[in-house]
Amino acid sequence: MTGSNSMSSGYCSLDEESDDFSFFTAKTSFFRRPQAKQVEKNVTKEEEEDKPISLTEEEIKAKIDDYNSKVTENGMKLNPDGTYTGFIKVHLRLRRPVTVLFVDGKLPGPCSSSDDSDNRTSFYLPADAVKQLHISSTTTVREVIQGLLKKFMVQDNPRKFALCRLTRRDSQDLFQKLPLSDCPLYLRLLAGPDLDNLSFVLKENETGEVEWHAFSVPELQNFLIILEKEEKERMRQVEQRYSTYREKLLQALGEVESKPG
Repeated sequence: MTGSNSMSSGYCSLDEESDDFSFFTAKTSFFRRPQAKQVEKNVTKEEEEDKPISLTEEEIKAKIDDYNSKVTENGMKLNPDGTYTGFIKVHLRLRRPVTVLFVDGKLPGPCSSSDDSDNRTSFYLPADAVKQLHISSTTTVREVIQGLLKKFMVQDNPRKFALCRLTRRDSQDLFQKLPLSDCPLYLRLLAGPDLDNLSFVLKENETGEVEWHAFSVPELQNFLIILEKEEKERMRQVEQRYSTYREKLLQALGEVESKPG
């Protein structure tokens, strides 16, 4: 499937890995659970690295031949005009719900909350879902983000998201936010097909503070509904925990009192 007007400067299509893609309902997300010590540390690299080197047409052809020799499918194809097409995989690691458009008046799956006035609803996408993209060497990071959001019918502003490059070094995951003008397929060509050398991850565009003004009124109302549900669930869990403690203490106290003095 070729790209839409929002992706006019490059070719892009999405290959579905499964037809029955499901959405998850919103659960406890506003409160972060205590994290145990992780063996694998995540380090976010904010500083920009040097831009990739430029390759000549002969070097690009040699790189493509070398790339295709290392894969059994989904290789790269060089076009007569010097551009080339190929595949990249993008991992979706989104912690917050996204706003999705209704399809023909029907929801694509269970939802956390909805707004009937404009046929939108909030969803959690499955954790660490992976989507494969068929793109051109001229397709930019901006167009990849727009294409992913359009594929999932996500109505949120693309500026809320960032495409990051993930590399592994010394058993650590290193994330670097990619500039919107970068071309992911070119980075894939330079790194080769090994995902340990380079992976692409779609994440929230972290700015330190939540930019509430970037959300629409229905989105903010949905967040309030989700927050209220989470608060009630947390209260229920705390009450149940202390109720269990109380029962055990009373049981232990009864056993002590029943023993002959």
